[in-house]
Amino acid sequence: MANTYTPIATVTVGAGGASNITFSSIPATYTDLYLVYSLRSSFTGGWQTVLTEINSTTTNYTSRTLVGYDGGTVESLVSTSNAGLVYHYATYSSATASTFGSGSLYFPNYTSSNNKSISMDSVTENNSSTTIAALTAGLWANSNAITQLKLTAGAGGNWVQYSTATLYGIKNT
Repeated sequence: MANTYTPIATVTVGAGGASNITFSSIPATYTDLYLVYSLRSSFTGGWQTVLTEINSTTTNYTSRTLVGYDGGTVESLVSTSNAGLVYHYATYSSATASTFGSGSLYFPNYTSSNNKSISMDSVTENNSSTTIAALTAGLWANSNAITQLKLTAGAGGNWVQYSTATLYGIKNT
């Protein structure tokens, strides 16, 4: 059996920026969901976290993340955030011009009545000085099907022009 990826929607941020990127009315016709992004924020204070909110809920999220900095230092972070899954990253406005952070999120069995597991990876850089790579295993302890996903700049600011995200549905054929 082969998996087939079908684009459900793509959002590209326009000239004024956007406070979030939201995918709503996600159909229940797939087995899994896969979200990929290329993001840069207007935040000037340093690395930007990507807050992922499911179905407009801000509770019952947990995650463990391995983060590598500059090809050397590694740390393990645990989040029991009630604001969404964090610890995947995007580029901030004072980083190298026109550089965007890239990441992906995978949601297996998103319509199941069980809790939802999530795997995430991201990488971002400031060419002149630093890089971050992160791998995250997350859980949303909720039995509802995923019908909405929202990406918000966790440290503040907005997503800038040309930030983009695409949501795919995956079917086993």
